[in-house]
Amino acid sequence: MADIVDSETRSRMMSGIRGKDTKPELVLRRLLHRLGYRFRLHRTDLPGKPDIVLPKHRTVILVNGCFWHGHSHCHLFRLPKTRAEFWEEKISKNVERDQANRIALLDKGWAVLEVWECALKGKGKLTQQDIEAELVSFILDREARIGNLRGKRPA
Repeated sequence: MADIVDSETRSRMMSGIRGKDTKPELVLRRLLHRLGYRFRLHRTDLPGKPDIVLPKHRTVILVNGCFWHGHSHCHLFRLPKTRAEFWEEKISKNVERDQANRIALLDKGWAVLEVWECALKGKGKLTQQDIEAELVSFILDREARIGNLRGKRPA
């Protein structure tokens, strides 16, 4: 199936997709700030420039878009039918890079929490109380090294 818009329009639309200050990231930052946590953003001295860094707790939070980071079995992720090989390769490289960055952060002694877009929006989103509880629990748990905050699977 051909694209429903011309290439110039598609290019303009794709250029509008941001890597920083996304809606899920802003929601999480507001929530953390309201809970009293102070953080740094996109620290360039850490592998992968994590979205949110809590230096006091030696914790990083990665806010992943379900499409761009290949969140399998998620209602927000569907591989495009056009140029499927291109998208499959692009997303698999993103997943590999994410894994390498997680390992590097863990090796440097950081706790890593991945928050998926589906936990914050869509059919399976978690309640604000659930998100708060998971965040606080992970940040304060000194034994936690890696965690995932995913949305509920819709029935």
